[in-house]
Order: sequence, then structure tokens, then C-alpha cells
Amino acid sequence: MDNQTIEEGRTTAIISYLTIFGVVIAFFLNNEKKNSFAAFHIRQALGLWLTFFVLGYFVGLFDNWLITIGFWIFFGVLFLFGFMTALTGRAQATPILGDLYQRIFSSLG
Repeated sequence: MDNQTIEEGRTTAIISYLTIFGVVIAFFLNNEKKNSFAAFHIRQALGLWLTFFVLGYFVGLFDNWLITIGFWIFFGVLFLFGFMTALTGRAQATPILGDLYQRIFSSLG
């Protein structure tokens, strides 16, 4: 990706990590221009949010504060990593599941 593509899509990429609604907003913002940098981060953020909600349901069933804190720290680090890569203009996949998200959501963007 060239610097112009990154600069044009940076704001949309950052929005995608804010909340699950941010992913939806970023998707529609990127629908017109089809920026590849923004699309990369939208796929990453969507995968993170969906995994967060699905695993969060099962973690909530344990009713154990150690598991819950570990879950929050784990996803907090992943979201922070994704947010920082979008902020610094890098298209780097999230550790552990980032490449899987790119394959699953390849039709988005």
C-alpha cells in the first residue's frame, strides 16, 4: 500500500476499532471509496468484536473473576494492538487470529 492510500483510509480504520457500531460506520464510510487500508482494518476489527462477543458469552458462564480479568486483558491487548497499527499506518494482522479474519471476511471491502 502506498502512503496516499494509508492516509486516506486511516480515519476510517481508527473508527472501526472504537465499538461494534464503529465497525458498521467504518464499513459504510469505506463503501464508496473502497480503500484497501481501511478494509484491512475493518476486517480485523469485525473479527475481534465478533470473537469478543462469542467468547464473552462463554466466559460469563464460568462466573470466575480470574477468567474474566484474563479475558478482558487478552482482548484489551488485541484491540490496542489493532488500534495502534491503524494509528501508525501499518497493515499488520492481529496476533493469533488476524490472518483468519482476513480470510473469513475477504469479501468485505
